[in-house]
Amino acid sequence: MRRPDFSSVVLWLGLVFIYLPMIILVIYSFNASRLVTVWGGWSMHWYVGLLDNSQLMSAVKRSLQIAFYTATAAVALGTLAAFAMSRFQRFRGRTLFSGMVTAPLVMPEVITGLSLLLLFVALAQILESLFGVLFDRGMLTIWIAHTTFSVAYVVIVVSSRLGELDQSIEEAALDLGAPPWKTFLQITVPMIAPSILAGWLLAFTLSLDDLVLASFVSGPGSTTLPMEIFSAVRLGVKPEINAVASVILFAVSLLTLLIWFIARRADKRSRMLPPDDELAG
Repeated sequence: MRRPDFSSVVLWLGLVFIYLPMIILVIYSFNASRLVTVWGGWSMHWYVGLLDNSQLMSAVKRSLQIAFYTATAAVALGTLAAFAMSRFQRFRGRTLFSGMVTAPLVMPEVITGLSLLLLFVALAQILESLFGVLFDRGMLTIWIAHTTFSVAYVVIVVSSRLGELDQSIEEAALDLGAPPWKTFLQITVPMIAPSILAGWLLAFTLSLDDLVLASFVSGPGSTTLPMEIFSAVRLGVKPEINAVASVILFAVSLLTLLIWFIARRADKRSRMLPPDDELAG
């Protein structure tokens, strides 16, 4: 019998370290006892109670809305920025543009959140003094902050895919008279669609998970789910927190499985297609 090597042991220990707390969390979400550390039998009471917890469900709905808007805006801006950086190698200010786009990757979130807070406070004062418009911090400011943070990740994902593409297909479309915008939408976008989807999911996850930025730029009535969980955990872990976390884990796992199944079917279809030379013959 083959003995496991050191790398396999470390891998399995790492997987256990990551996933064992999640399994324990799911198990204790079915705990009938109100005390998290005391097992009182199996029960679905806390899942049913989520529907009556209007404050927690409002935070979930708000976080999902912000994450959807953030992912959509980050993909739109990040794809255009990645296309400009990949296809236009030389233009004035390219180095500065690339540095500003990727700066959120290395910038501490505390610094980013504080800078955005000062920006929104100054903007609110300017709008109120010049136009008499009240600009309160809320879902809009959280959306702007999350989009600013997530664009950098989308740029990295999409740029890596654009660097692997054969530009001769795009050049052939341009030579045949297709406008640049039509070439981009009908040729480039379908070829980089998997990376766009991956960037969208990454931005959605980052927005749904963020706590630091939202804590700086949020206002009254705009509490997100991480902020709600963090404020509740400081007073002790409640069974409702375990239940909502288990629901999120189940939804993410189901979505990941669905995307894997779709990608696997698309890969099988591409392998079943005959080569280009056979189609030409």
